Amino acid sequence: MSNPVVDFWFDFASTYSYPACMRIEALATDAGIAIRYHAFMLGPIFKAQGWNTSPFNIYEAKGRHMWRDLERLCAELGIPFQQPDPFPQNSLLPARCAIAGSAEVWQPEFCRGVFRAQFGEGRRIDDPQVIAEVLERAGAPAQTVLEQAATDQIKLKLRTVTEEAGGLGIFGAPSFFTEDGELFWGNDRLEAALAWAKRAQ
Repeated sequence: MSNPVVDFWFDFASTYSYPACMRIEALATDAGIAIRYHAFMLGPIFKAQGWNTSPFNIYEAKGRHMWRDLERLCAELGIPFQQPDPFPQNSLLPARCAIAGSAEVWQPEFCRGVFRAQFGEGRRIDDPQVIAEVLERAGAPAQTVLEQAATDQIKLKLRTVTEEAGGLGIFGAPSFFTEDGELFWGNDRLEAALAWAKRAQ
């Protein structure tokens, strides 16, 4: 019997997708679950709800609490944290690179590297040089991937994936889908998603 699969949906600009991405691989391995990574863009989904930026910017008190909560969470997990400036960052380039590497073994490490660069080191993820460095550290052919990310094929695929996220009813990130169609939203629901996937096998 093959391992159950959980689909991990995230936007690289999403704050709580950072700890989720840093945790998911080890937890899934321990549970005997395979993870599929889906980078998408939250912007169009937020716009459909009438927002032109992150709700953490729209609702000041909520945003203030989120940053302190994320700081505590990262300290508890032992991962670095720096509040990025600006927020949210433009995540288009790394999302296209992640999609270009969707079938490659380096994709999970690249995803972790992008989140670490942004939320752990305070770097700009819309900077091609930063993304090139992250790709190289992940063992990917940086120049080749960046060239692929600029093609119409990858641009269209990202738009299609984002539309798919909306069609699935995804309204935020991180989101996790089990094979029987259950949606779990938020970093704090990761363990529940994995447990459900294992039970539903």
